[in-house]
Amino acid sequence: MADYFIGTAGWSYDDWEGIVYPQKKVRGFHALIFLAHYINIIEINSTFYRPPAIHISLSWIKKVENYPDFLFAVKLHQIFTHKRKGFTQKDVDNFKLGIEPLWANERLASILIQFPWSFASTISNNEYLINLFKSFSDYPLTVEVRHSSWNSSNFYKLLSEYNVSFCNIDQPIFRNSIKPSSVSTNPEFSYVRLHGRNYKNWFKQDAGRDERYNYLYTKEELQDWIKRIKDLGNQSSKVYVITNNHYRGQALANALQIKNLITGEKLDIPPLLVEQYPVLKELEKKLREGQLGLFEEE
Repeated sequence: MADYFIGTAGWSYDDWEGIVYPQKKVRGFHALIFLAHYINIIEINSTFYRPPAIHISLSWIKKVENYPDFLFAVKLHQIFTHKRKGFTQKDVDNFKLGIEPLWANERLASILIQFPWSFASTISNNEYLINLFKSFSDYPLTVEVRHSSWNSSNFYKLLSEYNVSFCNIDQPIFRNSIKPSSVSTNPEFSYVRLHGRNYKNWFKQDAGRDERYNYLYTKEELQDWIKRIKDLGNQSSKVYVITNNHYRGQALANALQIKNLITGEKLDIPPLLVEQYPVLKELEKKLREGQLGLFEEE
């Protein structure tokens, strides 16, 4: 049976104050420690904007020392995925150096190599990917592509050859958008990212980060993904599930719903989050009554 790691993309959001995190905090409060009580993986987004530093990685490890199974996924810096020009071996080495404590302490789930929708399958882009895989081959790797041109058996075979996991994603489906899937290209682990389905703002030029990812999945939408996640669990030893619909704590709400159904475990829910999202009141009630599955038939 696979091990499931279910969590959120990031933890440092101003709009989580008073919804996920308490407004009045006890001495020594830290958001990462708070979340580690509820979930067992976090995807680090800050490394996309600036290379990680050793002392920062060490501080993350320190924060979760009481949670020995807690893992971090680390998003690769944008110079490799969005700019794609001008990076050097020094850039590669600096990124590796910054995450080395996570790897050495067995806290690194994967490096997430996330490309934009505009990155389509071409000969040159395939060659670029191979070069990138070779540059970071010492680490567990996941690649996220959003253009449907990558949906091919040849591409999945390529990922398997380089021991890279394919990222199964949920996103608004437009022309040439890759669709939801349960593809496993690495028997060690599979990866899932749920971005929400905000069709109105997904490709809107002036939409900010919060607008684009402002979405709460319904129970019915999550049910479809539960089936895919379990399918991935039959194909790999671990499954990492990341909710990226972060606005106002919606990512954590959906992550806890998924965690409950996949693991069948009783779980704690942040009290403020329960007040914000009525669907969690339903989950909390069922947990009190001993019904572990949120989506069980009445």
